[in-house]
Amino acid sequence: MIVGQRKPFDEIKSYVDGCEKILVLGCGTCVAVCMAGGEKEVQILASQLRIAFQEEGKNVQVDEETILRQCDREYFDTLKDRVDKYDVVISMACGAGVQLAAELFPHRVVVPALNTTFIGIAEKEGVWSEKCRACSNCLLAETGGICPITICPKGLVNGPCGGTNHGKCEVDKNKDCAWTLIYRRLEGQGRLDKIREIHPPKNYKVQTTPATIWHAAYREEEA
Repeated sequence: MIVGQRKPFDEIKSYVDGCEKILVLGCGTCVAVCMAGGEKEVQILASQLRIAFQEEGKNVQVDEETILRQCDREYFDTLKDRVDKYDVVISMACGAGVQLAAELFPHRVVVPALNTTFIGIAEKEGVWSEKCRACSNCLLAETGGICPITICPKGLVNGPCGGTNHGKCEVDKNKDCAWTLIYRRLEGQGRLDKIREIHPPKNYKVQTTPATIWHAAYREEEA
């Protein structure tokens, strides 16, 4: 899932100072799970804004709405006739959601309330860890299901480097060396031959951004 963290309140408020009608728009999927941009977080931010404006003696309308996903156009359908009455939309989605909202409502200012941090998993309640960099060339089949691009600070696709020390990373001695973890995982699976395979370095020059992915069935239909 995509993990995000809310921006400092003062930064968010600076985006909307001078506005009279504000919509705080939440996303009910990834950022709701990580307790950053779901319905409850929308309520909290909207309340904070109302209180701040009241203390300044300003009459500002702050409304709330949460849709299931801000990364799919169809979920914005319920808003298309309402957004025009606001001066600004505060999106509590990931960066993709903010950009889609801005694309769908180009005549309205859309600002982010979150910093999108990484793609990760829940370790326990309230704790998430990064697991994937979305690098477009997955090596997990060769590395025992442990991503060296993400887990290794150097992003080494062949390892370990010469800095590993008793299974710890030289960049951060509190972190396990990614390639030690990979070695032990492959060893436990009886697949240590995999660690001898040499993977070519990632060629970042061939990556094109922004990327677009077409499902084969839909590409054929479009053609």
